[in-house]
Amino acid sequence: MKSKVTDLRSALKLLESLPGQLVHTNVEVEPMAELSGVYRHIGAGGTVMRPTKEGPAMLFHNVKGHPDAVVAIGVLASRNRVAALLDCRPEELGKKLYHSVDNPIPPVMSKEPALCQQITHRAEDKDFDLYKLVPAPTNTPDDAGPYITLGMCYATHPDTGQSDVTVHRLCIQGKDELSIFFTPGARHIGAMAERAEQLNRSLPISISIGVDPAIEIGSCFEPPTTPLGYDELAVAGALRGQPVELCNCVSVNERAIANAEYVIEGEILPHIRVQEDQNSHTGYAMPEFPGYTGPASNQCWKIKVKAVTHRKNPIMQTCIGPSEEHVSMAGIPTEASIYGMIEKAMPGRLQNVYCATPGGGKYMAVLQFKKLTSSDEGRQRQAALLAFSAFSELKHVFLVDEDVDCFDMNDVLWAMNTRFQGDADIITIPGVRCHPLDPSNNPGCSPSIRDYGIACKTIFDCTVPYAQKERFQRARFMEVDSDKWLKQE
Repeated sequence: MKSKVTDLRSALKLLESLPGQLVHTNVEVEPMAELSGVYRHIGAGGTVMRPTKEGPAMLFHNVKGHPDAVVAIGVLASRNRVAALLDCRPEELGKKLYHSVDNPIPPVMSKEPALCQQITHRAEDKDFDLYKLVPAPTNTPDDAGPYITLGMCYATHPDTGQSDVTVHRLCIQGKDELSIFFTPGARHIGAMAERAEQLNRSLPISISIGVDPAIEIGSCFEPPTTPLGYDELAVAGALRGQPVELCNCVSVNERAIANAEYVIEGEILPHIRVQEDQNSHTGYAMPEFPGYTGPASNQCWKIKVKAVTHRKNPIMQTCIGPSEEHVSMAGIPTEASIYGMIEKAMPGRLQNVYCATPGGGKYMAVLQFKKLTSSDEGRQRQAALLAFSAFSELKHVFLVDEDVDCFDMNDVLWAMNTRFQGDADIITIPGVRCHPLDPSNNPGCSPSIRDYGIACKTIFDCTVPYAQKERFQRARFMEVDSDKWLKQE
């Protein structure tokens, strides 16, 4: 049976049917900083500076300078919304993705004319201009420029012929130029570009914008769960029970997602590096998931754009870097990776895992662990070590018992306050590579940090010793159906 969500438009239609999950505005909005400034208050959440909140997704129908476009933001900025879009319960998302990785359905070529190619603009056209064709917002006044934050980058390894999809930081640098930032050693397309450069070749790439949310979530898996050569579009196929459909690009030798709203086609050029803020000279790139505006890089690669194709009346999809949307996209695949590794090593012990909002979906995980016998004492800490192996960018792991809701940070902190002693239950692992965007991962912060991006990984063991479980029974309340008392006459 086919899923009712197959692309961005059907996803928005589903959200429209759910109370309080999608709002529209026809008030004119400036894409330069104002659009994101508005959504910060409506529903950004995440690690965005307060005041902010988790709220509905939003459609802007009147974007200044782009009379024919609509901008969608916040589609994935709620775990409940993601669960509705992937047709499962919020607490089961990580497990569902884990099973999808193990049962991939590879993409196929579409047999129908591609919806993403209803209208085509080629770079040789006299009026070709990315700034006008793609309504990409600039999140803050400090940004290097307009950013494509939800572009599904698709490329093929020049040696193996294997393809992959990932999300990267893409800044419009000129009428037919983008910069793309590769976190060193962290993404497959970066490895493809490096190999193409060794061969003195450009790397064809397509950037699909406005797609099925299953693709956006699935694209954020990383090694070792999905090693080089694993096409994460197959995860989206498994989530939907049907393959993602691709089409051939019109200007480069690559494929794109056939039902995307926009596709940017181009080539990553070898032996050229771009200063990310070469147009703005602010010194900054864009707001990143830890909640800080990242510094502009002088090591971005250049994409020479060959064409832009799109649907009629296209919908541009964007997100705010530190928002709850990033927590969903990065955190849920990380939960799946951690759950899978620990379940294989010690079946039945890990009940669930949550990559919590304060860590932006990457830095922090809460593991709900059940000690079945006295010999399980200590295994919870081994599970934490496996979590660090499953996801190298993880910095902090909180361990809680099965009676603690790992998705409720108040409950997690309750466990810390009543089941944790700092001198006995903190385990530190200094000098380990973590994530370069954490500003505390800096040699100036600790003598143990030898290079930028190195951190002290820490386990906070908030579980009860197995032998003392009887002393830590939570107050037991009568189980009732409270709706009976809320019904109106």
